Amino acid sequence: MHQIDENLKDRDHKKLGRELDLFAFSDTVGKGLPLWTPKGSVIRRELERWVVDEEIRDGYLHVYTPDIARLELYKKSGHYPYYKESMYAPIKIDDEEYMLRPMTCPHHFELYSRRPHSYKEMPIRYAELAKLYRYEQSGELMGLQRVRTFCLADAHIIASKDQAKFEINRVLDLIERLTALLGLKPYIDDKNTGDYYFRLSLGNRSDVKKYFKDDQAWDFAENILEEILTVREKTHRVRVDKKENEAAFYGPKIDVQMWNVNGKEDTAFTVQYDFVMPKRFKLTYVNEHGQADEPIVIHRSSIGAIERIIAFLIEKYSGKFPLWLAPVQVVIIPISDRHTDFGNKVFKLLNQAGIRVEIDDRSESMQAKVRDHTLQKVQFMAIIGDKEMAEQKSVSVRTREGKNLGLIETDQFLALVKEEIETKK
Repeated sequence: MHQIDENLKDRDHKKLGRELDLFAFSDTVGKGLPLWTPKGSVIRRELERWVVDEEIRDGYLHVYTPDIARLELYKKSGHYPYYKESMYAPIKIDDEEYMLRPMTCPHHFELYSRRPHSYKEMPIRYAELAKLYRYEQSGELMGLQRVRTFCLADAHIIASKDQAKFEINRVLDLIERLTALLGLKPYIDDKNTGDYYFRLSLGNRSDVKKYFKDDQAWDFAENILEEILTVREKTHRVRVDKKENEAAFYGPKIDVQMWNVNGKEDTAFTVQYDFVMPKRFKLTYVNEHGQADEPIVIHRSSIGAIERIIAFLIEKYSGKFPLWLAPVQVVIIPISDRHTDFGNKVFKLLNQAGIRVEIDDRSESMQAKVRDHTLQKVQFMAIIGDKEMAEQKSVSVRTREGKNLGLIETDQFLALVKEEIETKK
C-alpha cells in the first residue's frame, strides 16, 4: 500500500501553483483550461525542449500535425464511437464536421500512409508534443492532473510483429531513464517506497462493445506484455500489477501508475500494443520477400501529459525544483542602493550566460528579501554589500535551504551554477 504523504496541504500542487505563481484558472476562460504564467511557462518549456531532444537521440522522428481534423478521421479510426462521450462536439465548417483532436494516432497513421515503406525502414517512430482536447466531467477536474486540454509527449512506433518485444522494452528503458533524470523512482514492494509502478491493463474478451473481437491477436499481445513485465519485475525488482477491463479497445497496455500527495492514483505514462489500427488505416510495408505485410503499432508516451507530470513534480519536490527546471535560478540581492550598479554587472554576466536571473532592488531590508525569495524557493541568492562591491569580483551566496556558501568569485559562482544545470542534479 502506498504511503500517503504527511504534509499534504503544504505539497499539494494546486496550493503551491498559486503561491509560486506557476499557473491559474479562469471561470471566464473555462473550467479545466489552465493558463500558464511566465514562471510556469519556464518549467513547461524546459521539459518540452528536453524531452524532444531526448527522444530524437533515441531514434524518434518528431513531427507536427494539426489540432483539428475532420470527424471522418475519428470514425475511420474507431475512436468516435468508443470515446464519443469524452470528445468535444463536432464543429461545422463548409458543410463538413471537424473536431478538436482527442488523440494523435490517426494523424500519424495518415502521415505514414503518404508513401510506401520497406522493411528496411522499420520501425518508424513518429513523435510529437501534441495538444489534445478531451471533455472531462466537471467533478473529475483537479488542478493540472485532470484538465480539458493538455500537451502529450506522444509517439507511435510502426513496426513488424517480430520487432514488438524489442521496441516495447526499448520504450520502457526510455521511460525509466527519463523518470530517473526527473528524480522519480520505481516502486519497490519490499521497501514500500517509490513514485510509480507498472500495471498490465488487460481487455475483457466477452465485452465486444468495448473491445475489438480478435482472440488470437489479444492472446499474442497480452502474452508479450506479460512476458516483458515478468522479466522486468525480476531483474529490476519493480512492482507489477494486473488490472482487467482497462485496456484500449485496440489492444492491451502497460500503464505507469503514480500517486499524488492525496494518495489518488493516476496513469502517468502508457505503452499500448495495437493490432487494430493497421487494419483500419490499411497500413502496410514491403517485407523481405517483396510482399505487402501488415505492421503492428505501439502507442507510447515518454513523460505523459506535460500538465500532469508538472503536477507530480511540484508535489515531489514541494516546489523546490532541480536547478535546470527552476523558473528563477539565481536572485541578486543588493543590500542598499549603492550596491545596485555592481549587482547589475553580475546580473548581466549571468544573464548573458543563459542563467535565469533576477535582481531584487526593492527598498527592503536584505533579511526581508532573503525571506521572500526563500519562500519562492529560489535555489541561489547572491548578496552584494560593501565588501563585494569593493572587490568587484565576488558575491556572497546563500541557498534556499539557508546554507551560507560564503564569498565566491563571480566566475566561479557562474561555473558552479552552470555545472548544476547541465548535469541536472
